[in-house]
Parts: sequence; structure tokens; C-alpha cells
Amino acid sequence: MSNPIYLALDLPRLDAAVALAQKVRGHVGGLKLGLEFFCAHGHHGVHEIAKVGLPIFLDLKLHDIPNTVAAAMQAIHVLEPAIVTVHAAGGRAMLEDAKAAAGEHTKVVAVTVLTSLDDADLARIGVNGGAHNQALRLADLAQEAGLDGIVCSGHEVGAIHQRWKKGFFVVPGLRPAEGSAADQKRTVTPRAARDAGASVLVIGRPIARAEDPVAAARAIEGTL
Repeated sequence: MSNPIYLALDLPRLDAAVALAQKVRGHVGGLKLGLEFFCAHGHHGVHEIAKVGLPIFLDLKLHDIPNTVAAAMQAIHVLEPAIVTVHAAGGRAMLEDAKAAAGEHTKVVAVTVLTSLDDADLARIGVNGGAHNQALRLADLAQEAGLDGIVCSGHEVGAIHQRWKKGFFVVPGLRPAEGSAADQKRTVTPRAARDAGASVLVIGRPIARAEDPVAAARAIEGTL
């Protein structure tokens, strides 16, 4: 992949999302559409964004019984996404069915630990051992289930890459060195994530909310 940056287009207005994508298309490698975007704009919105001509990453984080997740995967075949997310915590059967139901050219990646969670948050929901160990456990499960890769923070990607040499690693929660972490708790810079083995760098607010999104995207691209 020549440019690993995927811009997160989680904007409430479709016209604004299309306009932003058109502006920065020369400085990003793909476009990520999350749950907010999909709930607001559905298939039509995805088709409109696809006209920009960049690969589409549907970050839907599917998590349900295996049959339901497989049916959801089949329902988005027509959108031809390059990447789709499911939650690794759904279990091996769900992961296997998700991969089996996905389109031939769609990478299915499993979310391990959200970058908005830290060790204390995990302890409160009964997950012991911390974010690092939980991410490694779920990455092993995703690999065993035959998925293409996982989503993890930049703090874990290096260790997981060592265990899964051919995995496809999506790293969100990235912030430039001078950027604010906002609601993210486990952030690294795009360069650090790339050096640790990230395949895709998901970047949203540092570009989307910049005074000059093109300049911001170009500056981040220049660090890679």
C-alpha cells in the first residue's frame, strides 16, 4: 500500500463528507466510514463516498450471534468494501462465519481493545491483565479463526506483528506529535505506528477538524 492513511469521515452531513474526501484524496490512501456515518447515510452514503475513487473501510464493528453477523456481511457485499471490522470478543464461531460470508476482495479485521479504553476501564468490565495482554489474546483468536488481521492501538501492534508476521494491522487513535489526545487514552504518532508494523493508519480529527485539512493531511503523509 503506497499510502497507509485512511481518513475517518465521521461527519453528520453527506455533502460535507464528500467535499472533504475530494479535497484530501491526493494525500490519503483510503476512506473510513464508521457507525455514525453508516447509520445516518446507509448504502446510499457509501456509494456517494465511493465515487471519490478511494478504497472504502466500513468500520461497523459487527458483534452479534454468528448467523446475524454473517447475514450482515452478506448485506454489504454490494458495497464492495476493502475492509470491514467485527469485534473479536464475539468469539471464534462468529469470526469464522464473518470471514466466510465476506466478499472475496474484502479484508475482515477484528477489533481487539478500543483505544478509548485503558486498563482501569477493562478491569471494571471484568477483563484482567490489562489492555496489552487482552489485545494479544484476541489477536491470537482472530488469527486462529482465519481473519485477515486485527484493529489495535499503536501500543500493541509491534508485539502482535511479531506473533503474526503476515497479519493486516489497522491502527486507530493516532495523533501527530503536537496533537491533542481528546477522548483517546492509548495514542501514538502515525510514524511510530507505521514503524511498529501498522498496515493502515486511521486518522480522523487531526485532518477533518484542521483549519486546513489538505495541509494537515500532507504534513502527516510527509512523516511516513
